[in-house]
Amino acid sequence: MQIQRQDHGAVALLTLDDPASMNAVTPDDAAALADAIMDAQHSARAILLTGSGRAFCSGANLAAPRLSPEGGPIDVGDALETHYNPLMQALRDCRVPLVTAVNGAAAGIGASIALMGDLILASKDAYFLQAFRRIGLVPDGGATYLLTRAIGRARAMELMLLGEKLPAETALAWGLINRVAAPEDLLTQALEIAQNLANGPTRALKLIRMAAWAGLDARWETQLQRERLFQRDAGQSADFAEGVAAFFQKRPANFSGD
Repeated sequence: MQIQRQDHGAVALLTLDDPASMNAVTPDDAAALADAIMDAQHSARAILLTGSGRAFCSGANLAAPRLSPEGGPIDVGDALETHYNPLMQALRDCRVPLVTAVNGAAAGIGASIALMGDLILASKDAYFLQAFRRIGLVPDGGATYLLTRAIGRARAMELMLLGEKLPAETALAWGLINRVAAPEDLLTQALEIAQNLANGPTRALKLIRMAAWAGLDARWETQLQRERLFQRDAGQSADFAEGVAAFFQKRPANFSGD
């Protein structure tokens, strides 16, 4: 699979591009996407991730060999440890805001990748699918973590145990995603949001996403202290000085990302 990059100002648009496989990812693809994310975060102020064709990502590519070189069954979990989990960690630790535009099917680990967006937009004809039970596997890519925290245990169990498609409109109603758009408007709307983020106070936005991820599991006292430390960091930025000046001068702030 190719991972295409187009720069729209300070936004890096990354596109999973293998329509023939519905953008299924191999271990090598996962590593390449992690590299693309890590590269983009150093040159862009926001990242927009989407897919080509009729899918966002249909999950792991099942055409990979099912036997080890010795002829025995392979350790399916090994690819998670060496390739897919590092990708999910790269998405979590991204230093700039991440927007995902789900243009179609988001299945298996493809659903997990989609749900890593700080803001998640989906086409009206998109859907999310925990397809693992259909092939006798366990949800991965952090799905058991992401889903239970986003929509609660009962709904997460329903998706994972029954393996039914979750339409975009229902995902929106459940609070799993942020917005639903007409297919022809999805990328335009997602790019507008990504550009809004790219024009924002980059250091503060990075710290916001770091604090939000940490807050999923932190104790109250720990999170208060984390906010205190992050606020010190943000308060030393040029964007903070610009934001305050703009407030008193009653004008829009012109954030530089510094």
